Amino acid sequence: MLDVAVEEARQGLAEGGIPIGAALFSADGSVLGRGHNRRVQQDDPSVHAETDAFRAAGRQRNYRSTVMVTTLSPCWYCSGLVRQFNIGALIVGESTTFRGGHDWLAEHGVSVTVLDDARCVEMMTDFIAARPDLWAEDIGE
Repeated sequence: MLDVAVEEARQGLAEGGIPIGAALFSADGSVLGRGHNRRVQQDDPSVHAETDAFRAAGRQRNYRSTVMVTTLSPCWYCSGLVRQFNIGALIVGESTTFRGGHDWLAEHGVSVTVLDDARCVEMMTDFIAARPDLWAEDIGE
């Protein structure tokens, strides 16, 4: 499942954006929606990877059995989305370069798995080194 999110992150980077990708999966592993951070591309600060994937999934009757997969630990905004809609599980590619709200989500009943995937760490480390200004803007600094 992480491969889908990594592919999205790479697409975002190729478009000149921030390399964070996400996908929302059903309980059986089918992709419901996929997306990437498009803040730069769409000049819209609300289009984070998780929100893009969530919107692409369309309306679901219930989210409890869904799995959100993201290349980076979700920020508070995206953590709120997971909590608000009762998404049951979160898979995080890495939390080395940014530690978002995944611990908070786990405390509130979301099943959280952090993979420490080398591809995700390298992609974000390289991006942060190359574009610290854009990264600081993305995380609200």
